[in-house]
Amino acid sequence: MSRLLVVGSLNMDMVVSVPAIPKVGETLLGRNLQKHPGGKGANQAYAAASLGGNVSMIGAVGKDEHGVTLLDSLKSAGVDVSGVKQVDCNTGLAIIYVDNNSQNCIVVLQGANNYVDEEYIDELESYIKDTEWIILQMEIPQKTVEYVIRKGAELNKKILLNPAPAPESFPEELYKMIDIITPNEVELESLTGLPAKTREQIIEVAKVLNKKGVKQVIVTCGDKGAILVNGENAVHFPAPEVKAVDTTAAGDTFTAAVAVALSEGKTINEAIVFANCSASISVTRPGAQSSIPSRREVEEMFGDMSRKKLDA
Repeated sequence: MSRLLVVGSLNMDMVVSVPAIPKVGETLLGRNLQKHPGGKGANQAYAAASLGGNVSMIGAVGKDEHGVTLLDSLKSAGVDVSGVKQVDCNTGLAIIYVDNNSQNCIVVLQGANNYVDEEYIDELESYIKDTEWIILQMEIPQKTVEYVIRKGAELNKKILLNPAPAPESFPEELYKMIDIITPNEVELESLTGLPAKTREQIIEVAKVLNKKGVKQVIVTCGDKGAILVNGENAVHFPAPEVKAVDTTAAGDTFTAAVAVALSEGKTINEAIVFANCSASISVTRPGAQSSIPSRREVEEMFGDMSRKKLDA
């Protein structure tokens, strides 16, 4: 098994249950408030370790109660957190609204995540040298994400980018340095400026990223599963049918599961089936890291799903 390195955010999630996602100018009464360790980077590191990966993380938290909680959560999953620094700033915070249909919207206050800068990446270059896969998201400064992609490419490392939240712009020359990108439909539209509503549109728009140089584009489509596009080939992988409770961290679980499977030598197709199973289990539970399944749970579902894929 090869080593995985997550460079990304750590946030404390404040989850509010609401009857519907608030409209502009609307006031709603929430039903309860829960706190869960989260942040896309931390979620992916936690998920990768829970699913059996050998994982280290680079990030930052504040010197506050939330920071301690986040580090303890990662340690409990087996993540190496020696690359997570504590700074004189509040820990990142995410306010999450979850409606009656288990859909969510999220507002992120970056806080300590802004301290994951290029200088810190240089200090921890040995972490990059010692890994095979680098997993990135977009909740730390974009300049840092771009810097890590360049440095990783220089060191012949494999790059997996989860472009969430989708950037307003992204350097064209970086696409050819990315081995795998995992946008959802909305993020795919944001990256390309093209509509991606139907399966046919998703495939054609994903090919745009292939032409820019991304080797594998995996578009996550919620309960419809995922679509892999690499050049002229496209394959749809249906998701297991489950009753969703909370979709928070489903995308993070999916991305982490892909990385873990590939680090173990699975094919890209096998990795996506494994990731679909992992994400499907996560949506049946509330919270972010608290919803992430164990390796045993995923393997129980994986056997059946590995035989169910539909060519697009």
